[in-house]
Amino acid sequence: MRILNNPGWLNQFQYPYEKFEEIPAAVFDKINADLDQVQSQQPLVSVVITAWNEEVNILRCVASLAKMKTKHPFEIIVVNNNSTDRTQDTIDKLKVKSYIEKIQGAGPARQLGQEKATGKFILTADADCFYPACWIDEMMQVLQKPNVVCVYGRYSFISEMGFPRWQLTVLESMKDIIAEIRHIKRPYFNSFGISMGYIKEYGLKIGFIKINRRGEDGQLCLNLMAYGKVKQVRSNAARAWTGTRTLQRDGNFFQIIYTRIWNETSRFLNYFYSRLPEEKEVSKNI
Repeated sequence: MRILNNPGWLNQFQYPYEKFEEIPAAVFDKINADLDQVQSQQPLVSVVITAWNEEVNILRCVASLAKMKTKHPFEIIVVNNNSTDRTQDTIDKLKVKSYIEKIQGAGPARQLGQEKATGKFILTADADCFYPACWIDEMMQVLQKPNVVCVYGRYSFISEMGFPRWQLTVLESMKDIIAEIRHIKRPYFNSFGISMGYIKEYGLKIGFIKINRRGEDGQLCLNLMAYGKVKQVRSNAARAWTGTRTLQRDGNFFQIIYTRIWNETSRFLNYFYSRLPEEKEVSKNI
């Protein structure tokens, strides 16, 4: 975890463009040359990205994945979840597999992605995130252990005006501590599509929820527990990095701290009990 500044490797992907039409052809050419070097026609791993109105962010995300250093053959699949901007134009200029899911929601989009995947293992990613070169190997190192069916990684926020890195480090440290407590009885509360992996065979048996609501990732993880173990990838080097736009909805640093402490205190004891009946619901996608 970086305490005072963002990791230097992010700089190469921080393109200054705000719209698709601002992106030079040379940028696409460079990313595609990298994609030609790293992607496989016979992948073991399918990296599935869902995108909704991310015409520039998807470029940054794929560019980071194109720099992977991994021993595992992989492919990249992008599912455009009914975007209304020029996300599809960006995707069409990148050498990745792409599909369009007209049903709105991360669940339907991730479901289509896993149905189209050809790898034995699936790693999920978000279009507004950056992934370090070791991400696939670190995730797979844990996912390929005996009896493991699902893993989830950690993530960090990219500092910007109003959110210096030291404040974000405090938030991330709190988040990591709570994640350790949740993992004892309810690891599915920690499983987010930003950095998650699972065995495709079991994911297809269960299926993602096909309605537009949050929690599709945790729901799949919960149901996967019937087939094996869920493990946490604790490697700080493998952290996915994302912007602060989700934090900004909750106000400034002190407002966020207050909200997080209040929320976690109110449900803290629940983390030590068995699953609640309503959490055992299985999605109806078989």
